[in-house]
Amino acid sequence: MSATSSAPAESRDPLDPVDPAGTVGPAGTVDPVEAEIARETDVAPEYGLLARLGAEVFGTFTLVLIGVGLALFAQVNGVAGNGLIVPLGFGIAVLGAASAVGHVSGGHFNPAVSLAGAIAGRISWADLVPYWVAQVLGGTAAAALLFTLVPPDLPQALAPQDPTGAAAEATTTTFFAGTANGFGEFSPLGRLTNGQFEFSLVQALLVEVVATAIFVGVILGVTDKRSRIAYAPAAIGLTLAVLIALAAPITNGSLNPARATAAALFSGGDLIGQLWVFWLAPLLGAAIAGLVYLLVTPAPSAVQEWPETEPAQGEESVTATEATTTTTATAANPRAVEGEESDVDAIDALLARQDRAASEATAGPAADHAAFVPEPRDVDAHEAATPGADTEPGTETDGESGTDANEGRPRA
Repeated sequence: MSATSSAPAESRDPLDPVDPAGTVGPAGTVDPVEAEIARETDVAPEYGLLARLGAEVFGTFTLVLIGVGLALFAQVNGVAGNGLIVPLGFGIAVLGAASAVGHVSGGHFNPAVSLAGAIAGRISWADLVPYWVAQVLGGTAAAALLFTLVPPDLPQALAPQDPTGAAAEATTTTFFAGTANGFGEFSPLGRLTNGQFEFSLVQALLVEVVATAIFVGVILGVTDKRSRIAYAPAAIGLTLAVLIALAAPITNGSLNPARATAAALFSGGDLIGQLWVFWLAPLLGAAIAGLVYLLVTPAPSAVQEWPETEPAQGEESVTATEATTTTTATAANPRAVEGEESDVDAIDALLARQDRAASEATAGPAADHAAFVPEPRDVDAHEAATPGADTEPGTETDGESGTDANEGRPRA
């Protein structure tokens, strides 16, 4: 669920996978040196819109299948009453899916995360609605699969008994409604107490807005290029798990409009009527997180370069900025500096190889010209008295070294 997508478009959509490394020439030929440089520096590939939408469908499908599935069959698999199993299921599902396809689409799996990504400049605004459609489709497909997996007689067998001891009438739809997000009489507390206690609309809005804002803020922070987090999906998954555990008694823990839509579509009309809350609140929380993130984490200001110092005789000219930067970077992260130096060395070696090939290609004509240089001959007194008489037109001489300045060979 990491919101690590591409920057906004310039001359073309930067997420367009056509020649991302710029290795294809105008005639469609591939420059071998540029291609080898791209391989040496391990340039990350860019994916087209269809590939990214497919990744979002897969990730949201996985999230709903595991999280809602655990909640649906909680009474059967023995985890009913354990308030951590379902939240951990959602978190681990996000961790796995983001690890698998996060590099393709950014691993959003949530319309709220996509909105925050657009606000923060992680994805193009033009991709926002396609992302939402893919996420809703993936979640709905998972909910439809779960709905078909419920045995017809299971809801009635697990239905709670009324005060007279008779089991209440239950259907697959009412059974599935236990996984949906709701407030008031449809909140988990309202269902548990048969409406004696319930959470209001305002309370549902507050918990969903605040929890989603925290969740999206964590995503934007750990996926920032300046972050030192080694494995962002783990931080994102664990944060989602604990926030769902917090909101579960109040709203059944949504934080995700796609997850709420998928469950509501198979839970009956009353819960569909409350679905607007679970779109409005997460999107509002995500917008708040995205705007606050832009305000509190501005782009770092450019470092002013120090003027070059005069080098001592026999010493290399090194600017104070370069020396300070190299020392600081090496002390802070020696492995990163070694990696950057190896990339630069690889590029320099490849460019040097290209220069040698170009020099060898032009060496033939130069060698033929050198073969016709006239042999040195004795200079008589008349020629010595008239310097420059034998100098070829257009050829400058170097009076100090006695060599042709243009060709660098001894004068005849």
